[in-house]
Amino acid sequence: MTKQIESIELSELHSRIPGQLWRRFRCDPLGTLTEMHANHGDMVAFKLFNRPIIGLFHPDLIQDVLVRQQRHLGKSRILQQSKILLGDGLLTSEGDFHLRQRRLMQPVFHRRRIAEYGAAMVDACDQIARQWQSGSTLDIHEEMMRLTLSIVGRALFDVDVAGDAQEVGAAMDLLLGTFSRAMSPLAQIRLRLPLPSTRRIEAAIDQLNSLVYRIIAQRRTEGGSDDLVSMLLAAGDGDDRMTDVQIRDEVMTLLLAGHETTANALTWTWYLLSQNPEAEQALHAELDAVLAGRLPTVSDMDNLPYTRMVVTESLRLYPPAWALGRTVLTPIELNGYAIDAGTTLFMSQWIVQRDARWYAEPDCFRPMRWTEDADNRPKFAYFPFGGGSRLCIGEHFAWMEAILAVATLAQHWQLRLEPGHPVVPQPAITLRPRYGMRMLLQAR
Repeated sequence: MTKQIESIELSELHSRIPGQLWRRFRCDPLGTLTEMHANHGDMVAFKLFNRPIIGLFHPDLIQDVLVRQQRHLGKSRILQQSKILLGDGLLTSEGDFHLRQRRLMQPVFHRRRIAEYGAAMVDACDQIARQWQSGSTLDIHEEMMRLTLSIVGRALFDVDVAGDAQEVGAAMDLLLGTFSRAMSPLAQIRLRLPLPSTRRIEAAIDQLNSLVYRIIAQRRTEGGSDDLVSMLLAAGDGDDRMTDVQIRDEVMTLLLAGHETTANALTWTWYLLSQNPEAEQALHAELDAVLAGRLPTVSDMDNLPYTRMVVTESLRLYPPAWALGRTVLTPIELNGYAIDAGTTLFMSQWIVQRDARWYAEPDCFRPMRWTEDADNRPKFAYFPFGGGSRLCIGEHFAWMEAILAVATLAQHWQLRLEPGHPVVPQPAITLRPRYGMRMLLQAR
């Protein structure tokens, strides 16, 4: 017999003070989720502003949602809020339109095509490595943002946008900060009011739009390229062709997904290596043995297993996509419970990928764990790129970018956290370092 979800509601989370739980989430979402899971298990029902939400923290439940039940689900309201920035791009669009857009974009992310981007990735990494000076202290998060923007511009759009990195980073900082308030029922109202914060958001979006529409205009003018923008411009026939606005939405989505998330992943990787000298030494030993000082190529990646494990372990501990949500469109049954339409299902990589049931010493950075017991874990004990039909289209691109970046930079540089610098994860739409990552550069 199907159980009713009320039987697992957590009365202690239903505060008589409106918005108290929201304030807890807003102040410390990672800590709040960790507490929920520790105290109440793998399936946690609660409400925020009278909206039913169910937190799912077991890999089997997550697989059920993302794979078996996906046809009954849509994007969460929180992600839909990001349409203010992303429009109807691949991350936010739904239904037949999403399927059409994914089919149009799939060829550019084919494995063979991605391999062609490797040289551009390595060249961008080499350029930034040559600009660094031993003994200087830099915000490595800003440096990685600059690096990944250059890569996404050159590899996907055939345009060098490195000079825009500082402005893009500032605009992203402002916009990503707004998503911490995305669950508030007042969010949409506030965005319609002529408040100073609204004007700043509009200015940041205008700044990003200026960059993206410039890229589109360049591709229309130049023609003859086979990059993503050119492919989107050529897609369809007659009235079925994509408008500049539609192309803008997809390009903006890729700027976020291919720029922001990878920059965060690399930033956390440098931090973890700085705190774990034995792992760093093992990484250097592999790079020295395989590359002997030369620049890496895509063909080297199979010979760099430890480098891949460093990236894998970094994504486990600090997943750039730290949570994802789905809205129930039609009633479903999950784990024996009846789930009504309108319920939000909330899943967190941060929680599941730090679960001691699947990972020994889960808070420790241990790259070698991926040779020890990986086959004994449930499939969705590790899902930094999501899963199901909406698995990140750029997953292979991201893996190659991160591995080649680490291989290129770590050969010649060691990074050390500046003494006293606070390291605090900031879970907005992505998992960023709240105060940046100030690190000392040391030439090897």
